[in-house]
Amino acid sequence: MNHLLWLVPASPLMGATILGLCGTMLPARAAAIIGTASVGIAAFIAILIGLHWYAAAPPSHILIQHLWTWLTLPGLTVDISLYLDPVALLMMLVITIIGTLIHLFSTAYMAGEAGYSRYFAYLNLFVAAMLLLILASDLLVLFVGWEGVGVCSYLLVGFWFQDAANGYAARKSFIVTRIADIAMLAGILLLAVKLGTLSIQPMLARATELWPHGGAWPTLAAGLLLIGGLGKSAQFPFQTWLPDAMAGPTPVSALIHAATMVTAGVYLVVRLHVLYLLAPDVLLAISIGAGITILLAALAALVQSDIKRVLAYSTISQIGYMFLALGVGAWSAGMFHFLTHAVFKALLFLSAGAIAMRLDHEQDIFKMGGLRTSLPLAFWSFLIGAASLAAVPIISAGSFSKEMILGAVWFAPGIGPGLWAAGLLGALITATYSFRVVFLVFFGPAHTPVTGRSGAPIAVPLVLLAAGSLLIGWLETPSFLGGDRLVMTLLHPVLGSPAPRSALAILVEAAGYIVPLLGIAIAYTLYRNGHWQRVAAAEPGALRRLLRTGFGFDALYEALLVRPFMALVRALRHDPVDHVVTLISAATLQLHHTLRRSQIGQIRRYAAWLMAGSIATIALLVFA
Repeated sequence: MNHLLWLVPASPLMGATILGLCGTMLPARAAAIIGTASVGIAAFIAILIGLHWYAAAPPSHILIQHLWTWLTLPGLTVDISLYLDPVALLMMLVITIIGTLIHLFSTAYMAGEAGYSRYFAYLNLFVAAMLLLILASDLLVLFVGWEGVGVCSYLLVGFWFQDAANGYAARKSFIVTRIADIAMLAGILLLAVKLGTLSIQPMLARATELWPHGGAWPTLAAGLLLIGGLGKSAQFPFQTWLPDAMAGPTPVSALIHAATMVTAGVYLVVRLHVLYLLAPDVLLAISIGAGITILLAALAALVQSDIKRVLAYSTISQIGYMFLALGVGAWSAGMFHFLTHAVFKALLFLSAGAIAMRLDHEQDIFKMGGLRTSLPLAFWSFLIGAASLAAVPIISAGSFSKEMILGAVWFAPGIGPGLWAAGLLGALITATYSFRVVFLVFFGPAHTPVTGRSGAPIAVPLVLLAAGSLLIGWLETPSFLGGDRLVMTLLHPVLGSPAPRSALAILVEAAGYIVPLLGIAIAYTLYRNGHWQRVAAAEPGALRRLLRTGFGFDALYEALLVRPFMALVRALRHDPVDHVVTLISAATLQLHHTLRRSQIGQIRRYAAWLMAGSIATIALLVFA
């Protein structure tokens, strides 16, 4: 089955091509079938490859499929080749399977919308670009997929472009991530110049051979690449674009947050972890930035009124946990949290979409309430997802992965305990805001009537993702629950074995089990009937307003970057540089007209000018 690897990215790309070229001529049902089936085929092939891999892994646990040579330059060759190892295999399975469920959900959620075929074309292209990103064997090809994901996010966030606010959100997400991508491109060029190749594995081997541990070149290269990863994953200080990206359709939000765009930065660091091991200062910066991101985003989520913005800030915070793991070298723990987060975050967004569909697309949690009995499937789905986000012990997938991260962070040398405290505080706030939404949306009095019904395209993804959110954590369990190591076993050939779990580590993780329960108790006390929260929301104080705006980073960037740049644009609107060129041209023409007057055809006057010039020249030579 391994020879079919190229079909995994090719299938959704083919679907996007068909829908892009023929979408206006296709009925909505055909567009939905093509869009969903193309990703479903990719998922089916990915599962077959995964099963074949489990039965008989290729030599060195690496599969390379060369397709063609793209560029041949002096000293540099770029091949279009697919590189599959355990990390890429895990990513491929998550992207295709969850992508298929989101496409299926979209067939009902987007029914009746203008641009139905265009939507599925964008969605297919998004999945194809992400698959190219994770399967690329060359950094330049990876960058093509990286930029493809960015373009598709712009198209999907601004899908309802008739609303100016949606267009603004799309431009914001595109520009912020492009700014970060400039640094990433600089890092790629640096690696090409210094190491002579962009093929990832030979490049990493040369970096290990030529660059010393902690040297300037690996630190600079890793830092530049990290900036691109932070931008794509909406980490501090690039986190401002993601909450506004909720302007897109809810299934788009699920795809961006769960399986594709925002996890690209995590994948980049894991894929190049050999380079990052040569740059310990960059790893330290990753862990500190992750701790800041976790707390900033969690506090902002605590006061949001839009259900999708709550989930957006939770994504920023949860990606922060992944980066926290990477910063301390717990690569497998970060990838395990990627897996669990992909499942429960897709479940939360699709549950939010199912709620909005039945409430005439209302997303304000203060206008909901009492939906526990009227929307039982959405209630149980969201409750399971919220439990996993809050890391409720034992019963939720998020508990297993988050506690694994916190346990690894505690033993990190230097500031490990401080980072662990930040992660633990973030877990407390996460549990509080997760169940704040549960109590406000599903309990108390109803505020908006429920209409319509949900069919199989809505129910099937919710049920499957809910089951995954309950069960997938058991792939990797602590010793007192069996000590299964299925994820670690898969990733071991690439990422190595994690440090052995001591008795103290188990106690440290056990401390983390108490915090989510405390957060739920706080949420129950404050929000179980919604009264306290609704009164506070009616007259928000200065602190609440600050948190609601994400600590004012948008205003800060507006003052420091946007306004000065726009002032410069206005100053250059009439092209003052052209004025200099015009002045030179005018002066030349004037000189031409002046000299032309001397050409009158009188020999005596020419002789006089010649004599005057000769006298002036002799005078300069004599008296100079």
